[in-house]
Amino acid sequence: MTSRVANLLWVAACLSTGQACAQDLDASQSRKASVRYVVTVLRSLGGTSSLGASINDLGWVAGRSRVAANDSIHATLWRDGALTDLGTLGGPNSAVLWPVKNLRGVLTGISQTAEPDPSGETWSCGFFFPPGKPTGYRCAGFRWHDGVMTPLTTLGGTHGFATGTNNRLRTVGWAENNVADPTCVLPQILQFRAVVWGPDGQVERELPPVADDSTSAATAINDRGQVVGISGRCDQSVGRYSAIHMVLWENGVPAVIPALGGVAWNTPMAINQRGEVVGFANASAADADNFNPRAFYWRKGQGTRPLAALPDHVTTQATGINERGQIVGQSCDAAGNCKGVLWQRCQVVDLNALIEPGGTLLLRSANDIDDLGRITGQALDSSTGQFVAFLATPVHQ
Repeated sequence: MTSRVANLLWVAACLSTGQACAQDLDASQSRKASVRYVVTVLRSLGGTSSLGASINDLGWVAGRSRVAANDSIHATLWRDGALTDLGTLGGPNSAVLWPVKNLRGVLTGISQTAEPDPSGETWSCGFFFPPGKPTGYRCAGFRWHDGVMTPLTTLGGTHGFATGTNNRLRTVGWAENNVADPTCVLPQILQFRAVVWGPDGQVERELPPVADDSTSAATAINDRGQVVGISGRCDQSVGRYSAIHMVLWENGVPAVIPALGGVAWNTPMAINQRGEVVGFANASAADADNFNPRAFYWRKGQGTRPLAALPDHVTTQATGINERGQIVGQSCDAAGNCKGVLWQRCQVVDLNALIEPGGTLLLRSANDIDDLGRITGQALDSSTGQFVAFLATPVHQ
């Protein structure tokens, strides 16, 4: 096998010449690989589950880990072999959940505060926190820098949610205003909108939804200021009909990214500096609000293209893309058994086929990839039954 990491490139020419990525790869094609990975298990905060969600070109991995009592999770940073608990804003839970990507030492995520939620909403954060105390507290988007976690402002409502921060220190996410939205599904009450926060943590710009939608949410931003996210109804404040439309905002103006035919769960997850967008979208309108995602790639002028699943798998999600066009995500069978995958040269590759055989790790999700090809995500360790955060590093042979 060749030793060049460059051979991992998911060739952009496949798209520029109008060729869709193959959807019918057989197992032998999927095994064709030009590099192998050394996988490092990243220490947890003492609990039985941790996850890497973001990796930048400095090698910083950020995500979340359960604490020793397993009753809450904390945002976590793995840096130069050291483990850092980022803490919370006073409440029980916090997490980094999206690729953050900047090189300025800033991490972005969500945290509960010690303040009770006056409306008793589930809010977006509650879907990502473990049983016990996933709701009941105000949840805020946060920015962490030099050991200090600070909350980001809302639009006048109770809650906020932050995803990514670019190298110009603009942070995106969504925040509640004080409008009672009739399209909300109880216990959700208040409307929310996509926002850009400035370096001071104050809302710099509200990003409007498209057409007649009432809500919007931003999921990623690049250094050119291009923002991607979703637009739809208030619904339950996470995905589903909140994600009727996929959106690209340029200079604050929304434009619809075509979906794959579905009417819910249409969600961009990442955008690189070239404006390439990846994420997941429901397969067809027949899915209604059932979660039936397909990974996609989009670039302006080239349309939205589904990315192949592994053989015998039925759903896929793309969650990260680097500047070389390499895409990572997850492929799952009908029983919900999932594997972390890499899309390269218009082919899907099972990452488990690229690591040392005979080990105890099953890479279940690949959540982000940096420009050196390093990947982070979550694996199941069969020797302990624990879910662990990992770093997969390409090796030269």
